Amino acid sequence: MRVSSSLLAAGFAASALAAPGHRRRDCNGGSSSSSSSSVVAPSSTIASSVTTAAAVAAATSDAATSSAAATSSAASASASSSSSSSSSSSSSGGFKFFGASESGAEFGTTAIPGVYGTDFIFPDTSAIQTLMDMGMNSFRIPFLMERLAQSTMTATLDADYLANLTTVVKYITDAGSYAVLDPHNYARYDGSIISSTSDFQTFWTNVATEFADDSKVIFDCNNEPHDMTTDTQTAELMQACIDGVRAAGATTQYIFVEGTSYTGAWTWTTSGNSDNMGNLTDTVDDLLVYEMHQYLDSDGSGTSSTCVSTTIGQERVEAATTWLKDNGKIGIIGEFAGGANADCETAVEGMLAYLSENSDVWMGALWWGAGPWWGDYIYSMEPPSGDGYTAYKSILTKYAPA
Repeated sequence: MRVSSSLLAAGFAASALAAPGHRRRDCNGGSSSSSSSSVVAPSSTIASSVTTAAAVAAATSDAATSSAAATSSAASASASSSSSSSSSSSSSGGFKFFGASESGAEFGTTAIPGVYGTDFIFPDTSAIQTLMDMGMNSFRIPFLMERLAQSTMTATLDADYLANLTTVVKYITDAGSYAVLDPHNYARYDGSIISSTSDFQTFWTNVATEFADDSKVIFDCNNEPHDMTTDTQTAELMQACIDGVRAAGATTQYIFVEGTSYTGAWTWTTSGNSDNMGNLTDTVDDLLVYEMHQYLDSDGSGTSSTCVSTTIGQERVEAATTWLKDNGKIGIIGEFAGGANADCETAVEGMLAYLSENSDVWMGALWWGAGPWWGDYIYSMEPPSGDGYTAYKSILTKYAPA
């Protein structure tokens, strides 16, 4: 989801202005938020973090709106008839990964490193447990590279931030679920496009070394690259991530790679991703997954509670489905959501049903987003009263892994 850089730069002040539906560019600007189950954020902090979060949320899927509509409709017929499969995908008719993003550690992007409990927070493990109890088994944990590796990407990982991150990861994986590590940086570090593949590879080797022995940890290379310097830059960074993770000895874990244009599914075949992302290589078989994001509002940005139509969910993932099948790849919808209304609920369920029917190439889907500081954000999956949680609980439960 995207949010304007001016809102992000405004930090807490912006939170009063940013609508909870705005999408985020977490790595560039600040959102405030997050918390572990033992921390209660003051109401003023919650308000500011909600907007930042909203801003953060706004940056994720909105990229790629200009050429996508035509693409998804053009490919829909071939997608539904395509039948190739991948040996690493879940069995037909069901997902391997299904869950939600758990925001908080990526909030407060204008306050680096920031103050825990004021500028950022880590997810509430009791809320995660509630989502596990409804059948979710995969939780994406956004965080900021600048907090984990302070001053430079190759710096020694910050002990306190790493300890808090590890606590959440272990809670999830000890319960048998998957924890997805998500540097929510939009292919930026300290506000600039990441240009050094060597430094990026080192960052990932350092991170993966900490979790190399936990097969339930998944490495999500970077959230929603966009507006890159060259057409191939995103793919080059993704390859550096793959190489860095495997160099750490993390050879049993999945790696999620994301494309440019905010990794939108509906623009995957028109944004350059279909041309540049297909040649990524991994030294381990069947553990490389293409992560795409998809929202259902008019511009695909995830900033509105209104969906284009009741069928837009399936329509926006058909072209990407065809690409996955034609190229022998596997994918996941790493962010999706819809407003709490009948049209969106029908559209979301239609998309999930289609993805499930094509589970030879789609391994699952993760809702955006949960987390303790979302407040009244339009898509909040935070129990017990988030708008997304109350509206979609019965729908999402149907698609939980068996």
